Amino acid sequence: MVTAITEGIKVSVQVTYQADYSSPHQHHFVFVYKILIENNSSNTVQLLSRRWEIFDAGESKKVVEGDGVVGQQPVIESGKSHQYVSGCNLRSGFGKMKGSYYMERIQDGKIIEVVIPEFQLIADIFDN
Repeated sequence: MVTAITEGIKVSVQVTYQADYSSPHQHHFVFVYKILIENNSSNTVQLLSRRWEIFDAGESKKVVEGDGVVGQQPVIESGKSHQYVSGCNLRSGFGKMKGSYYMERIQDGKIIEVVIPEFQLIADIFDN
């Protein structure tokens, strides 16, 4: 698990290779990642959007941007957390992801760029 903290917002990521849904011979590797966002600041925040940079070995960088996460724009009160699960497909068995959440502090409307720490996507193709 990797973690980053920005202005009291802690983002932790845990990634798992999904061998049962992958086809290495067809250059299709599936990864699932679980994100835990903990609001350790004194402010209530709302996650408005996200920006991902996805690096696939041998491929060019891909940027994915959009509103919220998995169809939600959660409000996270001070001392509370939000967790979700999502996934990524790669053409190679090795890559990495990193990114940012853009959150609004409800009290004053300030937009905060919260770091999503870089994490590795490595297929466990030799364990099966």
